[in-house]
Amino acid sequence: MSEVSLPAVSREWHLVARPQGWPTAEDFALREVPVTAPEQGRILVRNLHMSVDPYMRGRMNDVKSYVPPFQLDRPMDGGAVGVVVASAAEGFAVGDHVLHGLGWREYADVDAAHATKVDPDLAPLSAYLGVLGMPGLTAYAGLFETASFKEGDAVFVSGAAGAVGSLVGQFARIKGASRVVGSAGSAEKVTVLTEKYGFDAAFNYKDGPVAGQLAEAAPEGIDVYFDNVGGDHLQAAIGALKLNGRATLCGAIAQYNDTEPAPGPNNLAMVIGKRLRLQGVLVSDHAAIQPKFVQDVAGWLRSGELVYDETAVQGIESAVQAFLGMLRGENTGKMIVSFNG
Repeated sequence: MSEVSLPAVSREWHLVARPQGWPTAEDFALREVPVTAPEQGRILVRNLHMSVDPYMRGRMNDVKSYVPPFQLDRPMDGGAVGVVVASAAEGFAVGDHVLHGLGWREYADVDAAHATKVDPDLAPLSAYLGVLGMPGLTAYAGLFETASFKEGDAVFVSGAAGAVGSLVGQFARIKGASRVVGSAGSAEKVTVLTEKYGFDAAFNYKDGPVAGQLAEAAPEGIDVYFDNVGGDHLQAAIGALKLNGRATLCGAIAQYNDTEPAPGPNNLAMVIGKRLRLQGVLVSDHAAIQPKFVQDVAGWLRSGELVYDETAVQGIESAVQAFLGMLRGENTGKMIVSFNG
């Protein structure tokens, strides 16, 4: 086994209480654990960047879902990228950079079968958690496969300044959308959508009813809706979708911290008359298109057609605040936690 000198301890975040409504700092604890050399078939990774994502809020509830809940008094997990510091697995050497699923900790003991080598020369390492990672593939699959996007479609994206939404709008623009409209939660984000990401129109959902603002931004209606928010956005989109329109339901961040069920759209009968298709998307269903996704997106990045933002917070001790900030919409693009050292 090859290794560099290892530290005695690592820090990792544990969930210590199940949040009721909005999570608080008291629901989490940063704890020290011993670092040991990896056993056969495993690698030890010093994490350099970790991801905080909206889906993690659902995993803090003890409910059955498409991904198991976090366990209390155990380390949380999620996407991370780092450097191998000890290897007992064929094909992985000290100094290799890898993407894996054991974030929320400084050092990760990873089953090599669940680690993927990444190239720091192709893109910054943090990009493998965003534009070239799970959020990017979610945007790509949700638009092109789930929503069956085609050239000439008019597209509306909610939460359009986030990690997924900002890419959906740009993918649609690159592939010939007739109009791309986005919603966001501040005037600054609206400016980013139109001036940096190339959206044709954007609005601040806090400025007034979503349905009215969407009607102004897309007076001829929309063919595709990519939903990251739910609630009043979904209701407005159902009203604006044209005959045979398609909606990809990716997230409902407006409802994740509700303690009572949120009212659903009250215009679902329109789905019948308009023959709409509303379909959920889970990125894990679309692994087969990963190579095409990376090829397309890497090409668009090289050509300058596609740009992306990250909001980086420094230090593992800041990870919970970064997660809470992401839920509040304090990020533009992907929220990343970068570790010191």
